[in-house]
Amino acid sequence: MTDDPGSVLADVARRWRHFAELEAPVRSPHYARLAAGLAGDDDLLGFLAALPPLKCQPNLLLGVLALLHGRAATDPDELRRWVLDDADRVRAEVLARSTQTNEPARCAALLPAIADLPGPLALIEVGASAGLCLHPDRYAYDYRPGGSIGDSPVRITCAVTGSPPLPARLPEVAVRVGIDLNPLDPAADADWLRALVWPGPGHDERVQRLGAAAGIAAQEPARMIAGDLVDALPAVVAGLPAGVTPVVLHTAVLTYLPADRRSAFVDLVRGLPVRWVSQEGPGVLAEIPVPDRAEDDERFLLAVDGCPVAWTAPHGGALDWLPG
Repeated sequence: MTDDPGSVLADVARRWRHFAELEAPVRSPHYARLAAGLAGDDDLLGFLAALPPLKCQPNLLLGVLALLHGRAATDPDELRRWVLDDADRVRAEVLARSTQTNEPARCAALLPAIADLPGPLALIEVGASAGLCLHPDRYAYDYRPGGSIGDSPVRITCAVTGSPPLPARLPEVAVRVGIDLNPLDPAADADWLRALVWPGPGHDERVQRLGAAAGIAAQEPARMIAGDLVDALPAVVAGLPAGVTPVVLHTAVLTYLPADRRSAFVDLVRGLPVRWVSQEGPGVLAEIPVPDRAEDDERFLLAVDGCPVAWTAPHGGALDWLPG
């Protein structure tokens, strides 16, 4: 964003229109409607434009409002009142928080990327939130087509195209480590985790799955480290026990880093004795080639050691394996 107020407002409006028109309609038509209303409201755009650029993202403000009110706003008019009539409290919450969506269903795409690695595995998730994606071996999966695997209170359904190497068994995980600037506690931060679930198709299922996964994480807690992913990762890898296969993984995390820190992370992870599994928006990592796709395709790109292998649904539920 620039320092010109008019340009800042225009940038914020474009960001919210993009969310309303491309990111939200399928996953949350309700959020798409709210975002479209905000994108045309100069007062709300002015409120956001006064915040740091990274705090203008739609899912952060919408999550904060859901946290404060226990639900999403009914319509754009109610959202406007919630923000402008309570601006100081909303601003404080937005500045204090960051989007840390923790969706266990993303593990359905992760599993084929790690199941054939020699075990036991040491999973290291950067941008781990509450660490719910560090337990892929504790969930059950229904791949359609492809069959079922596992037995768990958390059952994840995933539609499959292409020919992914679907596992015949769950992997053995010996070490679970999460790195996050602000690690969340599955119990203490449950309200914020729920507030980050978008209203829309599958909303109730996602909330129920979140609660069940948090229960599993509480019974078998991962080691959570508060720190910068580039700075903290080398010591974590160096401290792993002998005989494990280290796997560094992340989903929808690096988009929040400046370009130079993304490049620093890629250089770092490629220089460490680890396997690397990423699920990020296409183009987030300049070092990973992006296969041909439609311009409005909002799926994540799954890559293993920097090589693209599949398109995945941002909140889980679909795995489209690439040819070859």
